[in-house]
Parts: sequence; C-alpha cells; structure tokens
Amino acid sequence: MYQQQKSGEIRFSGREIRDLGAAWLALGVAFTFFFRRDVAFGLLGATGQFPLDTAIVTLLMSMGTVGVGFLLHELAHKVVAIRFGRVAEFRADYTMLALAIGLGLAGFLFAAPGAVYHMGREVTSRQNGLIAVAGPVTNLLLAAVFFPLVVVAPDGLLLQAGQLGVSVNLILAAFNMLPFGPLDGRTVIGWSIIVFALVFTVSAALAVWAVLFVGFGL
Repeated sequence: MYQQQKSGEIRFSGREIRDLGAAWLALGVAFTFFFRRDVAFGLLGATGQFPLDTAIVTLLMSMGTVGVGFLLHELAHKVVAIRFGRVAEFRADYTMLALAIGLGLAGFLFAAPGAVYHMGREVTSRQNGLIAVAGPVTNLLLAAVFFPLVVVAPDGLLLQAGQLGVSVNLILAAFNMLPFGPLDGRTVIGWSIIVFALVFTVSAALAVWAVLFVGFGL
C-alpha cells in the first residue's frame, strides 16, 4: 500500500526506507564483487584468504558512488512525480538484487534494484516525460559533482571515488535514456523527441568519454 500523502508532500513509509536501504547495500556489495575480484575470490575460498580491509573500503566507496547514483536517480523520479500531484514510492526488487549480487560474485555486472511507482492524479505527456527524465538528469548532475575530484584529488581513495562517481553516473544516465522497454528514454521520447535527443546525445557522448579517459578507479 502506498502511504497517504498530501499534495506536494514528500514522505517515506517504513517499507520504502527498508527497500531503499536494502537496494543501497545490495548494489554496494554487487559492485564490490565486480570491481574487486580478489574480494570475490577470497569469499569463495579460491585464494585461501579474504581481504577484509579491501572489501570494507571498496564497499563503502561503491555505496557512496554507485549506490548513491542509483538511489538518487530513483528519488528524483519520486520528487518530480509528487510535484505533479502523484503518490510515489520506491519498491526494491529483491529477486533482482539477489541476482545482482550473484552475478557480481561471478564477475558479471547487472543491476536493476527496483523502481519508483507512482499513481493517482492524471498527468500529461509532458509531466510524465519530466518525471522520467529527472532520473538521468540527476545522474548527469552527480557526475558533475564528482568531477572536481578527478581534476584536483591526488592519487588515492578520493581520486578513485571521483573516477567511479563520474563514470558510473554517466553510464547510468546514458543507459536509462535508451528508448526501449521500461527505461526512461522510452517515456521521454514519447513526450519530446528534442528533449530525448539532447539528453541522450549528451549522456552517451560523456559516457564514452568517461570510459575511455576517466576509468573506474578500482
């Protein structure tokens, strides 16, 4: 059940807070396994030792960059949906979260932590498009927030966090703007081809640049 909300009021139910926390942690674990194979191999017993310090540092970094990117993307959808009079809540997909962790452990990357579902007051095509594009735009803004670390941070954890934060957020923006299936791009292109073309082109170009010249830092 969605929590009753006054028009324009942003509130979080107990279930939503639990789902957000579970998604945040699960994504951090999945990306830790994917980026640091020594942690995955250590957990599986392939190396005879588990690098606990490395696992903790990488987990915290993943949660602070990748996890924040995913969750703020979803919360942007929620905020804009509520702005247009909808009732909106995030729901984690626990099957997909378990799959993400399992695939990360196996060396593959897949993440579909859940989604913000909204209902109630009828919205126009423009409003629905703005709800959808809010997520990718948030990832672009987050990449800009992390970028100064890539420029000014010395070698070390801050530089790695900057690289991971920039690259992952740009990839998230570009991927979610693809005009297929349940992705945001399909909704955006149904509203405005111009907005779609602008956001997708910028996101895709920056994502390619990040992969080639920024890297992931881990």
